[in-house]
Amino acid sequence: MQPSGHRLRDVEHHPLLTETDSCDSASSSSPEADAADRVWFIRDGCGMVCAVTTWLLVVYADFVVTFVMLLPSKDFWYSVVNGVVFNCLAVLALSSHLRTMLTDPGAVPRGNATKEYMESLQLKPGEVIYKCPKCCCIKPERAHHCSICRRCIRKMDHHCPWVNNCVGEKNQRFFVLFTMYIALSSVHALVLCGLQFISCVRGQWTECSDFSPPITVILLIFLCLEGLLFFTFTAVMFGTQIHSICNDETEIERLKSEKPTWERRLRWEGMKSVFGGPPSLLWMNPFVGFRFRRLHVRPRKGGPEFSV
Repeated sequence: MQPSGHRLRDVEHHPLLTETDSCDSASSSSPEADAADRVWFIRDGCGMVCAVTTWLLVVYADFVVTFVMLLPSKDFWYSVVNGVVFNCLAVLALSSHLRTMLTDPGAVPRGNATKEYMESLQLKPGEVIYKCPKCCCIKPERAHHCSICRRCIRKMDHHCPWVNNCVGEKNQRFFVLFTMYIALSSVHALVLCGLQFISCVRGQWTECSDFSPPITVILLIFLCLEGLLFFTFTAVMFGTQIHSICNDETEIERLKSEKPTWERRLRWEGMKSVFGGPPSLLWMNPFVGFRFRRLHVRPRKGGPEFSV
């Protein structure tokens, strides 16, 4: 067995595992079947707090928009149209958040660095492969190990605590939709706040809200601050993700200035590979490919995800 972190070559001369290795070969007996029967969830305290905070902030924004600004309005159609638009954006944003958080980002099966698995790859003599010493797996090209997920993730872009998950090959689409819908709902909330302030000032703060003027001002100010922060953060992340997809380069690869050893896709080819298929309205739908499963939550030994 060669030292950890090395390049492994021909399996006949350099076997990957010996009897003294700590990798659990049983965990890789059927990685495809195991991945199909699993709901991904990271048990990270900071990530779970951030994810819950995100939901609470969206719920707060929806409460202020609905009960402070729209329901007291005397313009029926103004309330209906803006209420439907804002709530649709909020639902799409939270749905995208859930899909990002609960989707396997592209984890490499743990413990697959076995001689049997190597022989099944039918490698050419002298072909270079990489082994991760932390999760005992064969690392595919462009995969990186996440210390929080404790797994190697294919095309890992970064680990985002706000979605309590890595952004990788299989869930980047949902993360892009999450940032887009949050940015749009933030802009909508800021516009409504501006119109509400103008309406209240013109009406001398009488009958512009069911709440008292001081409470109304406090609620609107907090919503404005939240909208500005959310819009700034998500708009920057959305632009960064689109730039990375079009250049076929993850954020980790960009920060490390890694020279591409792969054939880069053209811009539209990169977009189609992430969003699936040619451009269509389905790209904007976070429910595409969703399958409802009955969950039996139980912790998996040695892993951060829950099984079904």
